[in-house]
Amino acid sequence: MPDLKVVIAGAGPAGLIAAEVLARGGAEVVVHERMPSPARRLLMAGRGGLNLTHSEPLTDLRGRYGDRASRMAPLLEAFPPQALRDWAEGLGQETFVGSSGRVFPRALKASPLVRAWLSRLDGLGVELRPRSTWTGWDAEGRPLFQQGDVDPVAHPADALLLALGGASWPRLGADGGWTDILSAAGAPPAPLQPANCGFVADFRPDFARRFAGTPLKATALRHDDRQVRGEILLTTRGLEGGAVYALSAPIRETLAATGEAWTFIDLRPDRLAADLAARLARQDRKASLSNRLRKALSLSPAAIALLREAGPVPLEPLALAERVKSVPVRLIATAGLERAISTAGGVRFDDLDAGLQLRARPGTWVAGEMLDWEAPTGGYLLQAVFATGVHAARNILAGLG
Repeated sequence: MPDLKVVIAGAGPAGLIAAEVLARGGAEVVVHERMPSPARRLLMAGRGGLNLTHSEPLTDLRGRYGDRASRMAPLLEAFPPQALRDWAEGLGQETFVGSSGRVFPRALKASPLVRAWLSRLDGLGVELRPRSTWTGWDAEGRPLFQQGDVDPVAHPADALLLALGGASWPRLGADGGWTDILSAAGAPPAPLQPANCGFVADFRPDFARRFAGTPLKATALRHDDRQVRGEILLTTRGLEGGAVYALSAPIRETLAATGEAWTFIDLRPDRLAADLAARLARQDRKASLSNRLRKALSLSPAAIALLREAGPVPLEPLALAERVKSVPVRLIATAGLERAISTAGGVRFDDLDAGLQLRARPGTWVAGEMLDWEAPTGGYLLQAVFATGVHAARNILAGLG
């Protein structure tokens, strides 16, 4: 279909995988990116190993998207985890499954994959225009892009695909500026909120300063009736880390409803309180509390300080053991959207057709983190971003080809 011209706004994973699918389908593709270079978020993710996807069965993976599971199911099926692994290996990036079931490239970084990918896109004839920002549509419905201080210029196309990301890590390109444009176009997005984020706790300043950056390993975090094991990181403002991110959605909802959220940290999740109490009872009662906790339970200085930060520490062995198993921490705010790993909210599925085309603006499709879904870390974020880009591109080809 040599006459099909598609313009894509956003050169992240969703926009670039859509460009590849469209170009392979014969379309002429131009990708606009407001930053000086593409895939900046992906390259940043690569610093932590680049968790591409997860190896669990697709039926289990769908459940990771919470109340959006039914909406996400057909999108994930369009490009499931094995397809993503096959695609990466087609770029010369062998993948492997880690002990947690997460999937990584053997290189454990994003730069080799991105270089090979951009080379492939260039070979397919995809044009990349950096420092070009989407600003909406002109009176004739043509997408407008602005470079520098020059007035926006219309770029006629048969289809526009928006893949502009959410609003977390704005310095890497996604600032959520598209929300006002879509609201004016009759498709107001759900409010953008931090997901997989840290939280502000009402810690005393001296405690926060002393232990900021200290991890609490092999712990479990509970909020309401949900408990997650993982690492918790003490920060200058409160808590971050894998266990915190996994519970960020319900904690965020509690904060919005009540203005505070109580969480409880189990510093020794592998042992029962009775066992901990027996170990404490065998310690010399004349020893300091810190020494008893260190020798009997192998608690770190940060864990012991956290116990004290939570209020008066009981001395009786069973009561002390129960406190170790449930240290209360009051959270009072999110750490902010700009520090979140991902974004909740975005373009509502009710404003899209099954192919991810905007009902209010026919000829405009949406993909990636702009959509109203969220998922925990563990490969589920990138998996959905890639899958929605593939799904939208295939539907552009099917609808216009």
